[in-house]
Amino acid sequence: MDDASGHGEAGSAVHNEISGGVFFHEVIQGQVVNVRLPREIVPALSGLPPASPTFTGRETEVTELLGELAPASPQQRVLVTVVAGLAGIGKTELVVQTAIRALKADGWFPGGVLFVDMFGYDPERRLPAERALDGLLRALGLPSEHIPVALQDQSRLFRSALAALAEGGSRVLVVIDNVSAAEQARPLLPTDGATACLITSRHTLDLDARLHDLGVLDERASIELLDQALRHARGRGENRVQDTPEDAAAIARLCGGLPLALRIAVALLADSPARPLSSLGQALEAAHTRLQRLRYEDRAVRAAFDLSYQALDDDHARLLRLLPLNTGPDISSAAATHLARGDHFAVEELLQDLARAHLIEPGSVWGRWRLHDLVRLYAQELGLAEDDDRGAALTRLCTYYQVTAGAADSHLDPDGRGVPRFANSVQALAWLDAEHLNLVAMATKADIAVDPHLRIGLALSLARFLGQRRYFDDWITVTRSALELVTRILQFIDGRAGGAGRMPQHEGDAMSPDAVASALSAVERTRVMLLGNLGGALAGARRFEEAIAACEQCLALSRALGDRRREGGSLHEIGDVFAQMGRFEEAIDAHSRALARLQEAGAPVGRVLASLGAALAQVGRIEEAVETLLRAGTALQEAGDRQGEAMALGHAGAVFSDLGLYEQAAATHRADLKICQEIGDRYGECQALGNLGRALTRLGRPEDAIAVHRRELALSQDVGTPHDEGQALFDLGVALLESGRFSEAVDTYRTCIPLLKEHGSRAQAGEALNNLGAAFQGLNSFEQAVAAHTEAADIHREVGDHPEEGRVLYNLARALACAGRHQEAVDAYSRAVSLLDKDDL
Repeated sequence: MDDASGHGEAGSAVHNEISGGVFFHEVIQGQVVNVRLPREIVPALSGLPPASPTFTGRETEVTELLGELAPASPQQRVLVTVVAGLAGIGKTELVVQTAIRALKADGWFPGGVLFVDMFGYDPERRLPAERALDGLLRALGLPSEHIPVALQDQSRLFRSALAALAEGGSRVLVVIDNVSAAEQARPLLPTDGATACLITSRHTLDLDARLHDLGVLDERASIELLDQALRHARGRGENRVQDTPEDAAAIARLCGGLPLALRIAVALLADSPARPLSSLGQALEAAHTRLQRLRYEDRAVRAAFDLSYQALDDDHARLLRLLPLNTGPDISSAAATHLARGDHFAVEELLQDLARAHLIEPGSVWGRWRLHDLVRLYAQELGLAEDDDRGAALTRLCTYYQVTAGAADSHLDPDGRGVPRFANSVQALAWLDAEHLNLVAMATKADIAVDPHLRIGLALSLARFLGQRRYFDDWITVTRSALELVTRILQFIDGRAGGAGRMPQHEGDAMSPDAVASALSAVERTRVMLLGNLGGALAGARRFEEAIAACEQCLALSRALGDRRREGGSLHEIGDVFAQMGRFEEAIDAHSRALARLQEAGAPVGRVLASLGAALAQVGRIEEAVETLLRAGTALQEAGDRQGEAMALGHAGAVFSDLGLYEQAAATHRADLKICQEIGDRYGECQALGNLGRALTRLGRPEDAIAVHRRELALSQDVGTPHDEGQALFDLGVALLESGRFSEAVDTYRTCIPLLKEHGSRAQAGEALNNLGAAFQGLNSFEQAVAAHTEAADIHREVGDHPEEGRVLYNLARALACAGRHQEAVDAYSRAVSLLDKDDL
């Protein structure tokens, strides 16, 4: 035994030195020490679960996590990172893949990795912090007799061990998987300022950590995962994804980009190598059985969701079950409040909690929330099994949408006064834009629990907005759905009246004749309004013959009801459709009759006067057109209809251009543009830009016109139809030709022509091809010019426009001559002469 001086009994010097390790307990020093050691305990510092050999679509997330794990200065270190997301989203796989890469990085984690699964969402296997720490301390090599019993002591020892390892150059990475609450993980967190920790959870945890919310895979990555995993399972001959990419894309969409669902799909396909992808896609197509199909042995999407749902209290669970009643893509906090019939802030707190649990997702802006497609199906199944008074909830939601849409529409009506729910039309449009898809979904919802009158009222309230925003397909769908409801109501009234086609009813249910007449009149007036809306929507979609049929049906019903104002509106719509078809004499007749009916009814006539003036100009009745347009401008100004005033200015500018008064035309179109910008009419702004650009081109200012048409093109792509985009490209191409920018003109017309062929008129497509030929001639690409002019001539011949065909043939002759094809040039010129007047030549 050593004495105090450090000398042994014989007075000889004693030297004790310990190196090459970290020691957590007593160290015995002496000259002669006999110690019987227990068997060696090897630290278990490589306990990660196996990583999937098929991992894709997460490179951005892995890079971000590795950037946080990389050695850095104490001021820059991110020591605790939480990856949170929906059940089955791939949190554990992401963290394991990241940890493996981090362990391979030289000098990052020489001490290895500690991994523990907390089973936080499984009530039978949930791991308390004490048991987790006991296992981690054993993994560090501590004997069981040295591990304290109390949680606080375990946590202190664990943190001390990690700190000692880091200090000794053996920094460890700690991975805590599947945590359900912050308190389950908090005692396990390192506190030494050097050890890093990765945590996964279905909840966004409050741990003073760097937070990562993991989203679903996009379609490309989902398809890649299907392909990689199938090839891994079945070998090199597995080509089903590559052979049928459309079927693979369908499966990816039906799985909602959820990795768990995709891997179950892979397992189902790998089981049967002869099974085509289309078979699985068809099996998953039916929404009511999709979750049932997405299971394989002990893996199931529904079971994963069950664990999250079981952790909810009654209020959160009820709200989750009700949310699928809103069939649109997202829901606002205000709409959810009406759906749940609760206090706004209380419901918003419930929504935030559900988002923190990743059962819903926050939208792109505050106050909006989304459901993953598979969670929606899951919640819908739960809702159907529970007594949540879903019919009443759906009625509350539809009422909220209908009343608010009506208030918003009041700000878009030039003849109306805005309801105070919105301060102005800008706010009203912003709400309609945000709720657009929800409103359409509700208006077309095939659910008998929704009051048909609410849905019809919603359809009527949406008409102006859908027309103004050019959502013609939605407008058609909504209006036809409302017309079907009107037909059902008429059948019901007939049944209550005891008619031949009456519905079954109880004794005494029959309506009196006066009640029947009143009800029929009200419904027929609604039908008239809907038919008028349908005509406008079909016209906007350039389905002109259908539009005229709907308007004529509306016209006949209006006459039968003696509604002069509605009759005039129908005639006005018919006239506008004829004008768009180029049938201007018929348009003038319809507009003239519309004017007479509206004047009889004492209704505003400014807009019909503007349309009439435009049609008169098209047939060369210029003086009448100018006088009519002046009257229109006065009437629209007096009525305070600024949108109509802008429309009249657009027509007047076109007349000035026809007269060769291009300066006046440009000034008029600028005034039109200013009004559209002031009232937020973006489509009107797009049309005004097109008119202004054309006037500038004719003024000999093509560079200015190019700038204007580029603005028009950008707006047309945002708020217009493919036809509008084609028109903008056509006009831009003309200005480019005028400025001698032939290469850009070629590119512009190559984009423009397919749009005009599909969505425009054949004649305009022919004009575009002729202009393309001119651009090729400017580039001395004469053979390509010949091809473009030839196709243009064929189109004009097909549509019977012989003067235009002649002009194109003249251009073709020039191109053929420049290409050295002289005899063909002579033939083309001869054909042109036969079709054109001397003045045209």
